[in-house]
Amino acid sequence: MVRLSRAETQERNRAKVLAAARDEFAEQGFRDAKIDVIAERAELTRGAVYSNFPGKRALYFAVLAELAEQSAGAPHAVPGETLEGALGALARARVAAFPLDDEQAGLVRDLMPEVLADEHVRRPFAQLVKLNGLLLGLALERLDPPERPAGSPIPRRVRLAETVLISLHGAGQLAVTAPGLVEPFDVVSACERLAGMVFNDWWAPPVIVPTAQAADRPWSPPGAVDLVRAESFVPGDGVVVVLGTHRLAAAEEAVRASGRDVTVVAVTSDPAELVPLTRLIVAEVCGGLRQAFPGSSWPGVRVVCDATGTLAAAAGVLAVSDETEVAIRVERGRIVATADGRGAGYAVSGEVSRVDSA
Repeated sequence: MVRLSRAETQERNRAKVLAAARDEFAEQGFRDAKIDVIAERAELTRGAVYSNFPGKRALYFAVLAELAEQSAGAPHAVPGETLEGALGALARARVAAFPLDDEQAGLVRDLMPEVLADEHVRRPFAQLVKLNGLLLGLALERLDPPERPAGSPIPRRVRLAETVLISLHGAGQLAVTAPGLVEPFDVVSACERLAGMVFNDWWAPPVIVPTAQAADRPWSPPGAVDLVRAESFVPGDGVVVVLGTHRLAAAEEAVRASGRDVTVVAVTSDPAELVPLTRLIVAEVCGGLRQAFPGSSWPGVRVVCDATGTLAAAAGVLAVSDETEVAIRVERGRIVATADGRGAGYAVSGEVSRVDSA
């Protein structure tokens, strides 16, 4: 018999706990599920469960994140070539993931009550929803760039994206709480028709931003997983914004001002719960986005969950919190500008950067 290393044993135990927890949450729901029963199902001790997951909610979010990332979406999906086609394809991918039976509903029905019950989770959730709106809005803009009259501010499709996500989220919740009420074809048709709505949607730059500081040091980041594309990569030249889970909406400032590749590094003081929550919420939208939009229309933004803080440390951020907001600009493999505080991403980005060498 091959002897497993300690890391391999831990990974195997983690997988066993996740599988057991999925069954227990599906049968009992989050509230009534018991860690002791999960440990028994996994043929492990209670301590082995807690060595992998510090609490039941962290385990619950991890189970849902894994399911969302593994979701197959709509079968035979074809990317849309128009706004209407792409939004219809996105809606089909989302409704394909709606629970079909009591077991599937049991897994997800307690998510929103847990979000609503605790400000510690609710604030990051709200920011993640805003981030999803930005990602979908950028994809819509790439697919069909909105017209920009001379002298006007930058037009967006973020409000359209948010309206679509509101519709899909509401339909998903009703599919759980009122089985049989939601007609999937009507949801798809409604999202397609939203493509024709006109929103007075413009991006307003921040009024106050910090001064970017000149820098000249090597950029040696670790490899990471992009949640948008579900692929591994090594961050290269462009703008890297390290954002706590209370500041994720600030990613738009770097995106609009940059014109370069932007990597959003999500960090938190509670990685056990908020990292899987981030993976879950981003996967719910980006899984469908990858099916619904041609690759050329995917947003030019990468989103990374930095559970260990190693990518943030490479950017010079040695201590992170949910309020962290730090940005760097990388050129030719070197960090050439940094900024810290509200508006940091805007400060280091593109032509708007005002670098102080002092």
